[in-house]
Amino acid sequence: MSRKEIINEVEELIISYCKDCFLHKHHKEERGRRYAHRFCITECTVGEKIKSIGSKLS
Repeated sequence: MSRKEIINEVEELIISYCKDCFLHKHHKEERGRRYAHRFCITECTVGEKIKSIGSKLS
């Protein structure tokens, strides 16, 4: 899989699932931007999927 294909796959995931995400918005309002970002990366299944796909770039 080429670098461009991997980036496009991540982009599709972000557009499909992360745009206007209710959980991110809720956590951002309640606990702050840093907590919301950390939640997305470590606990959200879509964030974990993006992280695993992104590891293929290294």
